[in-house]
Amino acid sequence: MPAYIVLTREHTHDTQEMERYSEKAKAARAGHDPQPLAFYGDFEVLEGSSMEGAVILRFPDMVAARAWYQSPAYQEARKHRFLGADYRVFIVDGIEQL
Repeated sequence: MPAYIVLTREHTHDTQEMERYSEKAKAARAGHDPQPLAFYGDFEVLEGSSMEGAVILRFPDMVAARAWYQSPAYQEARKHRFLGADYRVFIVDGIEQL
């Protein structure tokens, strides 16, 4: 069953840290091959608090999603995200397509 990691950027504090995060996060995808379904495109908040953008990554399953998120390469990238912006990040199980 597919799994999705959703990252919503709520507020940027430091654009240089976010540039570092972007470079390192891109490199951290190697060997994990997430499928980007949305990547900071146009959006509209319909309910809830405001945000600056969102990313949705598809993985084959929860194990693969967690493996990417917990990988040493992504953990190194994540440090820069914490310094650069406020995010909400979660993993959710998908459903099988009929």
